[in-house]
Amino acid sequence: MIFLISAFIGYFLGSIPFGLVFTRLAGLGDIRKIGSGNIGATNVLRTGRKDLALLTLICDIGKAGFAALLAQWLFHNDLAGLCAGTFGVLGHNFPIWLKFKGGKGVASTLGMMLATYPLVGVLACLTWLVMALTFRYSSLSALTALTLSPLYALILGGEHMSAYVGCYAFLALLSLLRHRANISRLLNGTETKIKMKKK
Repeated sequence: MIFLISAFIGYFLGSIPFGLVFTRLAGLGDIRKIGSGNIGATNVLRTGRKDLALLTLICDIGKAGFAALLAQWLFHNDLAGLCAGTFGVLGHNFPIWLKFKGGKGVASTLGMMLATYPLVGVLACLTWLVMALTFRYSSLSALTALTLSPLYALILGGEHMSAYVGCYAFLALLSLLRHRANISRLLNGTETKIKMKKK
């Protein structure tokens, strides 16, 4: 019952489409009809509203992480938090309110990791940053960070290590599946790079 409640909490919070809500409130219309059609911060940035993109990023990071911390606090159980955080990412990817067509879950996954295993979360974020500065591909940075996260958890070890490794590996695989189009563009050299402003 603890895990069922945790899963419900996680999915409900994770399924809140902040990118869509913020852009509609700002009078920008349906974000799903702009750019890639994604509801995440990267696509919100394509509207030209950096403030909304930043707000979306913060909320997308926070919702799965908050779900994990809430479940941990309610049930005094780390695995309940892990369950809630994982379902928070699933909620972001497959929100019932949008006919299960959501984002790719990178920010939510990083937030979930920061809440459930902070050191792994920090290492994953640093991996993303290093890859982004080196290669300037957001998708490649995200896939590398999430793919390495189960390895980080395995190396660091700790209580319930197998559960953390399993959940992080599952979310990494989910991210790979959600980024199929990006992977194709990376392989054929057409993926868009992160633009760096000149001084």
